[in-house]
Amino acid sequence: MTALRPERESGAYGAGDQGTPYGGQPYGAPGAYGDGWYDSAPPDSYGGASASTAYLPPADEETVALRVPEPPERTVREESASARAEGGRAARRKAARKRHGRRGGSRKAVEASEAVGGREGASRASEGASRAPLSRVEARRQARARKASPAVVASRAIGEVFITCGVLMLLFVTYQLWWTNVRAQAQAGKEVSDLQNDWANGERKPGAFEPGQGFALLHIPTLDVVVPIAEGINSKKVLDRGMVGHYAEGALKTAMPDAKTGNFGLAGHRNTHGEPFRYINRLEPGDPIVVETQNEYFVYKTASMLPVTSPSNVSVLDPVPKGSGFTGPGRYITLTTCTPEFTSKYRLIVWGKMVEERPRSKGKPDALVS
Repeated sequence: MTALRPERESGAYGAGDQGTPYGGQPYGAPGAYGDGWYDSAPPDSYGGASASTAYLPPADEETVALRVPEPPERTVREESASARAEGGRAARRKAARKRHGRRGGSRKAVEASEAVGGREGASRASEGASRAPLSRVEARRQARARKASPAVVASRAIGEVFITCGVLMLLFVTYQLWWTNVRAQAQAGKEVSDLQNDWANGERKPGAFEPGQGFALLHIPTLDVVVPIAEGINSKKVLDRGMVGHYAEGALKTAMPDAKTGNFGLAGHRNTHGEPFRYINRLEPGDPIVVETQNEYFVYKTASMLPVTSPSNVSVLDPVPKGSGFTGPGRYITLTTCTPEFTSKYRLIVWGKMVEERPRSKGKPDALVS
């Protein structure tokens, strides 16, 4: 069976060869109406359409067949931006479906999110396209802008100095308020143990003592204090080691406990370095104060207190101390320390009067037993 095909007649297209209209020029041949484009209006026999308003693809050199024109090429950046926009629209569409339901969601919300995503993608694409490498001058300018100014550097250095000073001060305070007590109490405890061992073995005898040498124990039962008494009031040798010092030098020399009359003067820290006199301000009249030596116990009763006085008021150590309330010679004890706490501006004084002298052979006095 023969396929249908158009008739080829010699007079159908005008003069010339068969199949070549208008003077033998083929429609796609050069020079007729241009290379694949009509240069002028085509004959009215083609429906009256103007060739200037229609796009005709170029002829295929091999098959002379019609073909779909290829879209113009896009840049990589535009394609990536479009892909991101498409991906963003898909994600937003999915999120909108989850929020509003798969079918009952708000179409307007989805369209709005897609529009926003498209604008964002286009903005990112244009921003990336417009970003260009910095020039050397611009790079230097930005580097100088990022560099800290001298004022900023100086403020940072000052801040670091302040922080360092604060840390050092904190360490110093910790050392003064905690570590000095730990060390001094350990030293004083060792001295108490050594004294008691020596007395038990009969190695020490009462008499003259070297500066810094321990010779007695001070008991304040009300304050739960047991501390060694050493000769002298030197800070490094006596007071800073957690011991109580006996005024025994120069104009401040005071009597020993076994003297028939006199004032037995003692000094001790109120804060830091063992702080044996921390709470002597709590003593009340009648509270016992006991001095234990190798052979005897000397028991005093608290008589009076001077809360504040000048450090130069040495009259508190007189044989009959001024301000104590004592009116004549006797056997007294004087405790001195700094006040207020954590300062050495003034002195706190406590006086006591001996009420019992008891040999060790008779056992401890009642003040230490109870």
